Amino acid sequence: MRSVPSRVTAGLIAAFLSACPFPSPPNLLFFAAAAAALSVLHLSKARARPLTPLCSRREVSLTVAMRSTVSPPPSLTFSSPESLSDWIRPHLPFDPVGSWGAVPGSKSLVNLWIEVNRGETSLLLLPDSEGDPSGEKEGTSTILRVVNVAIVRIRNSRGEVLVESHQILSDGTVRHRYRPLSEKMMPWEAVEEAAVRAVREELGKDAVRIIPGSYRMRMEDRASASYPGLPGRYILHTVDADVEGLPEVGEFSTEENGEGVEAAEKGVFVRKHFWKWIADDGGMQQSWE
Repeated sequence: MRSVPSRVTAGLIAAFLSACPFPSPPNLLFFAAAAAALSVLHLSKARARPLTPLCSRREVSLTVAMRSTVSPPPSLTFSSPESLSDWIRPHLPFDPVGSWGAVPGSKSLVNLWIEVNRGETSLLLLPDSEGDPSGEKEGTSTILRVVNVAIVRIRNSRGEVLVESHQILSDGTVRHRYRPLSEKMMPWEAVEEAAVRAVREELGKDAVRIIPGSYRMRMEDRASASYPGLPGRYILHTVDADVEGLPEVGEFSTEENGEGVEAAEKGVFVRKHFWKWIADDGGMQQSWE
């Protein structure tokens, strides 16, 4: 595989460093730009290496403020789900789009279209000729779905962590989760703003206190569970929080009041969340869809 021209790599690095110079606060836009640069740098290496190792993790502890005033970079938008389908199909090694929304627990093409146009998801088109020793496919590309996720770790008075055990989707499917409260971030949101919104939309509570110094970030590369066959990069922003008014013991459920408005006509959305308290979150599955 030919290496990416040095001016492109340098330009990408310069772009995100100039937009958020060190030691600036961590923010959604910085990590999105960093992910793009890392992706291109990764693809410029030897052909023998895969695009991205599934379930890889990178973690860093950050305790500085989580706000930013950087303007969002331009992003891809599509006029309709059909235009998104026409664009995405040629760039995947096989055509999985027909399975989206049909496979239990997955979401539809309409959901992806809404996510992209709202800014919750970025689709990166990366050069890729790996696996082609002849070089005949030079100029082809691979799609990477990049999602910034706010994860809120809520504890009760006994120190137990609140996890979402499962969901009921609008099509009647039960989707198992076993992970803390999480929410895809909007491009203009600070982490604490996304955390408060997640608590309001999924738990129906407004009294939220973010624990100072609790912020952590890590990045994971894995195939998407919501859109099978679509490579994904998840930039996970975790904070600890106190939330007033939640049951202290047992299991309980809440109604979703944020996701379904735009997706109600054709998309698949969450109707109900089911929660429980656990003693330790070390064994939680890594699913952030």
